[in-house]
Amino acid sequence: MRTLAIVGAGHVGRTLGRLWQAAGVFDIAGVLARSPASAQRGVDFIGAGVPVAHPADLPAADIYLLAVTDDQIVPACAALAATRPLQGAIVFHCSGALASGTLEAARQGGALLASVHPVRSFADPAAVVAAFAGTFCGTEGDAAALAVLVPALEAIGARPVAIDPAAKTVYHAAAVFASNYLVTVLDAALRAYQAAGIPADVARELAQPLAQESLSNAFRMGAAEALSGPIARGDYATVQRQQAAVSAWDADTGTLYGALVPPTAALAARKPR
Repeated sequence: MRTLAIVGAGHVGRTLGRLWQAAGVFDIAGVLARSPASAQRGVDFIGAGVPVAHPADLPAADIYLLAVTDDQIVPACAALAATRPLQGAIVFHCSGALASGTLEAARQGGALLASVHPVRSFADPAAVVAAFAGTFCGTEGDAAALAVLVPALEAIGARPVAIDPAAKTVYHAAAVFASNYLVTVLDAALRAYQAAGIPADVARELAQPLAQESLSNAFRMGAAEALSGPIARGDYATVQRQQAAVSAWDADTGTLYGALVPPTAALAARKPR
């Protein structure tokens, strides 16, 4: 069994470590964290490994996971490369925004590089462990590294998806569109209903079936076919009146409305006739 050392005792590192250890995929050699207490918590959650607080004390391993924040990936990789030979080892991180090329210090030491981005929230590691099966993971990197990591992900129920490292930031932005900005647009809808005199709780009940049906249709039929409303009908007179009214009510929301018109018109142009 290959050994895995984990740099970072946060939610992602602990979750993957526990899943791989429990499935007998990797043997956890050690967990490195900024403090002995944090490292110990990571080891306790995983159920294996040696807790350490200094890079030089991390046991040697076949594979190194850098489960740290994006701004710490480069320095953590440099510290790892400075404390041990990495020839033939696999070094990977779990950032959704950065490509594996950020691990250049490890490559200089002879390591194979990769990135693995699980597309889900890790707010509750224990819950994620229980429901990890089916989780999509964006993967990119050296073929020899992925030849080890992809089967390891599949062994814990993940669904690896190859991505273009040159478009890693755009890939990560996709999640922002699908999650964060979706909430922002829904907030605009709820505030607009309230501006029309509808109580907040009723506004949520009113918007929910519209939003849920639109989401369901978009995933079932595709975005173009699911599009409805004035732009889909070519009713730009209504669009202009709405934008003017929304802008008069709230300038920022009016700007948001106007920014969404051109991409929605382009989407409508793709709608089957």
